[in-house]
Amino acid sequence: MISNPISKSLAITCISVSLGASFAQADVVPNPLFADGAVLQRGQKVPVWGTADDGEKVTVEIGKQKLTTTAEGGKWRVDLAPLEVGDPLTMKISGKNTIEIKEILVGEVWVNSGQSNMEWLLKGIDPQKEHASKANYPKIRMFTVKKTTAIQPLATPTGSWITASPETVGGFSAVGYFFAQELHEKLGVPVGMISTSWGGTPAQAWTSIEGLGSEAELKGYLDAAEKTIAAPPEKPVGSGHPTSLYNGMIAPIVPYAMKGVIWYQGESNAGKSKEYRTLFPAMIADWRNKWKQGNFPFIYVQIAPFKGQPPEIREAQLLTLSKSENTAMAVTTDVGDANDIHPKNKQPVGQRLASAARVIAYGEKIVYSGPIYDSMKVSGDAIELSFKHLGGGLVAKDGDLKGFTIAGEDGKHVPAKAEIKGSKIIVSAAEVKSPKAARYGWINVPDVNLFNKEGFPASPFRTDVD
Repeated sequence: MISNPISKSLAITCISVSLGASFAQADVVPNPLFADGAVLQRGQKVPVWGTADDGEKVTVEIGKQKLTTTAEGGKWRVDLAPLEVGDPLTMKISGKNTIEIKEILVGEVWVNSGQSNMEWLLKGIDPQKEHASKANYPKIRMFTVKKTTAIQPLATPTGSWITASPETVGGFSAVGYFFAQELHEKLGVPVGMISTSWGGTPAQAWTSIEGLGSEAELKGYLDAAEKTIAAPPEKPVGSGHPTSLYNGMIAPIVPYAMKGVIWYQGESNAGKSKEYRTLFPAMIADWRNKWKQGNFPFIYVQIAPFKGQPPEIREAQLLTLSKSENTAMAVTTDVGDANDIHPKNKQPVGQRLASAARVIAYGEKIVYSGPIYDSMKVSGDAIELSFKHLGGGLVAKDGDLKGFTIAGEDGKHVPAKAEIKGSKIIVSAAEVKSPKAARYGWINVPDVNLFNKEGFPASPFRTDVD
């Protein structure tokens, strides 16, 4: 057994490459996710699949389990009974040939996906050297899916499992790494991340053709995808084309057993924020339908403040909480950069996603979200705002509350005085005598400071949603 985590990482990579070369000549070929160093999901059935000659008998052995099936149409699959965390395992897959996959861990598996802020590598943040030097985590591993577009769903991804070490972690998704690090330290089990992201891409590219067909509002995207299928272009389809990334980077990893998804995307859909209210929940439902693991946890990042990102896209993400069950959202109003769409402070983002996972995926009783607007009530010349996720109570960080506006019958919002009164916030302005609506952080780069006592920021909102 390889004891040194650095050597282990390098060995895993080399073994995976050598196995990949031998697979090309083999009759039985597992999906590339089943390779040296893989992490398998604990506590639920684990599909294992691949290709073989039609009619060939395929046997999969791991631990005390031994399952046999027959390839049909050149494909085979077995479903392992739930596995438990323990020593590294070896999986043996046999047909006309035999393949051994080594150093397999059992723990928690998550998919991290989205556009550039999820793709952003640890080596691209500051101070990355400090984080990398401490990254001796032989039980944190990441499989990064190669950027691929396709007109039709592909069967196999390109990538390999890499162990987190000072030498390798710079190539990990920063958000994915910090999420995995927090989960690993809190749960005490191996964590595997399947990283499948591409900068500058819209949600319709990450949605299957069936998902786009689920909502009438998305018909334009469905038509575009169907047109491409009917008359394929000579050049590869673009990364913004409807279904292209689902087909190339999600379909190949389905139905790999996993616990849930973390997602950081929305910037490329900000120009159609209202449509995103439909598109994003449709994409979540689509992935859940494809994986057939029920309504698995789907935890996402609300877009950070940036001069080019309107408040409506953050609102679309906020509204998704009530449209899609078993979801959670990490708010980033305090870690954005007005002049950089790629804010470099990724650690709080990963940690907040992990806090949410600890609650909605693992049932812990901790505070994981900042205040979320719930309801309003007009009281004389003021508006009383109520919130969910109060935690230990509402607080104004570094001074008086700021970022609130109020409007009367004319709908014109003016800066408002806001005060915390127990679990409520009272909003008023001298020039507004008959208030009708209030807003918080309703600009591209909000200057806001409402938190709960646990340090989670409140989401921007408006009471007059159109």
